[in-house]
Amino acid sequence: MFGDMMNMMGKLKETQQKVEDTKKRLNTVLIDESSSDGLLKITLTANRTIKSIDIADELLNDKEQLEDYLILTLNKAIEKATNVNEAELAAVAKEGMPNIPGMDMFK
Repeated sequence: MFGDMMNMMGKLKETQQKVEDTKKRLNTVLIDESSSDGLLKITLTANRTIKSIDIADELLNDKEQLEDYLILTLNKAIEKATNVNEAELAAVAKEGMPNIPGMDMFK
């Protein structure tokens, strides 16, 4: 029994390290999103850090239009990044979870 507990604790610690490593790796995974007409392009990491914003000159003439483009495009990019982030972290967590009765919510 005690050996099983120690084995589970070791596996949890190993999984925790894998999760941290995955979070660091996700800083290097880039998500590109652009407006439907290509006038605004945004790049962010899978950890949702904005890396670049490219705005076409014609959008600079209309503040409201630019704001709308930013909101729509940023939200799409953040959603994509969140999906990648959650999928990657869930895969690592599921892979490393010990078989504990009643804890099958991660499967």
